[in-house]
Amino acid sequence: MRSLPLPVTLTARLLPVAVLACAGWAYSSGPMAAPSASEDRPEASESSAAPDEPGETVAAKTYERPPAPCGTLPASTVKSLVPDAKTAGKELSATDESIRRGCSWSALKGYDYRWLDVSFEVKDSDDLAKKAFAASEAAQGSKQDIGDEAALTTDSTSKDKQQTREAVLTFRKGNALVTVTYNGSDFESKGAPSAGTMSKGALRAAKDAAAALDSAKGS
Repeated sequence: MRSLPLPVTLTARLLPVAVLACAGWAYSSGPMAAPSASEDRPEASESSAAPDEPGETVAAKTYERPPAPCGTLPASTVKSLVPDAKTAGKELSATDESIRRGCSWSALKGYDYRWLDVSFEVKDSDDLAKKAFAASEAAQGSKQDIGDEAALTTDSTSKDKQQTREAVLTFRKGNALVTVTYNGSDFESKGAPSAGTMSKGALRAAKDAAAALDSAKGS
């Protein structure tokens, strides 16, 4: 079906929605956020360095570094969740790619706008990642069966009478923290997709991201 012509007023609305999507992304509060001194400088007892004395154990560390993020979601997932988006995605800048990396996909098809991103962060040990997940606001969401532990939150916001709905799924697998953000708007009705639709989309992307972690580990 041919897309409807895009009115000038609709084009003007795209910028605030894109900004809203970026604002909710994991760089500010999730795994991609800048680490505190205590997070990236674990105490000696949790260090991954070799033990100095007999009987001292090395902290478990499942993953050495994040995977290449734009290759973690198959084209079929991107096409389904973000119609008309370039499946290659756009990698988001990070201060240290050996610790955190992320990728995003976004597109407007007709009057439907979708944004999807996935971010990865690896901690110095599985235990540090477990503590970070427990301390995060994301852990207060509904529990999900993915990775070692996971939680999902959904939210709806409105700006200039345009509604946007977002689902954020954060999970921990070993020492890796992964956040998937999926949101969308319908500019014709000024509404947004249902919470169920966005939640299912975020869960699908998160399962692909979890599988990609193990594939990268074995490579």
